[in-house]
Amino acid sequence: MRNIRVVVMLLLAVGLGLAAVVMAAIWLNSKSSVLTSHVVVSKEDLQIGTRLQPNMVEVVDWPSTSPIKNPMTSVQQASDRVVNVPVFKGEPILMSKLAAVGETGGLSAVLHEGRRAVTVKVNEIVGVAGFALPGTFVDVMVNTVDTQNSAVSKIVIERIKVLAVAQDVSNLETKPKIVNAVTLEVTPAQAEKIDLARSVGSLSLVLRSQVDMQSVSTLGARKNDLLQGSESPSALLMGPLSSAVSNIKTQVAKLSTQPALATSQARQKTAPMTDTTEVIRGLKKTTE
Repeated sequence: MRNIRVVVMLLLAVGLGLAAVVMAAIWLNSKSSVLTSHVVVSKEDLQIGTRLQPNMVEVVDWPSTSPIKNPMTSVQQASDRVVNVPVFKGEPILMSKLAAVGETGGLSAVLHEGRRAVTVKVNEIVGVAGFALPGTFVDVMVNTVDTQNSAVSKIVIERIKVLAVAQDVSNLETKPKIVNAVTLEVTPAQAEKIDLARSVGSLSLVLRSQVDMQSVSTLGARKNDLLQGSESPSALLMGPLSSAVSNIKTQVAKLSTQPALATSQARQKTAPMTDTTEVIRGLKKTTE
């Protein structure tokens, strides 16, 4: 009898334990479903211009305590969309990281509305020693001749974004990359300027800070600007001598005008009085 009681107590304890485990699992499952949401993330590193395929993404549970703005929630939403920024493995696929619906991918997917892509042929020097990488900003400078047939270098377009170097649109690299062509994102008017500039002279790229938004207007640099302060000794002597001769001529001119002025004033002082008075006496009129 006593053994039966022990067995019953053990079975009751096991049953209560299993019930507690089941209730805890149900509670944790409901709690986790409340605190998470479905988000589409990348299964691999994606480059700019990549067209998403179902095998490139997956749906995971994302903590609701870390909300995401405009996430994809299903694989169908992300399928056939083009990535316009680099996406790393495990990173959520956001609407802001995708090109507009209908884009076919490639460099055109990276262009903003109203912008154009123009390619500039460069060398190691023109290409800022390879540091003009995708995502950086440059100024475009042209070397040509002015209306007086004098050589001039001037920045003609400021703060132009580099879209690609050679055929690479990835901006993940930070090391210099020597290439023979750089593709820039410009407006239609800027594209016309670049095309004209490379037909009348040679182009150079000037690397610009990412945070520098200020526009600077310059007159351009000419040959005379390079030679300022480097005159020959004869030129340095002739400058003060010419100034001294000019001062002497001015003093002589002042002295030559002073006697004439004094003579005129003396004549005015010594000139006889010409005032007369008419006197009438009877029928006679005399002047006194």
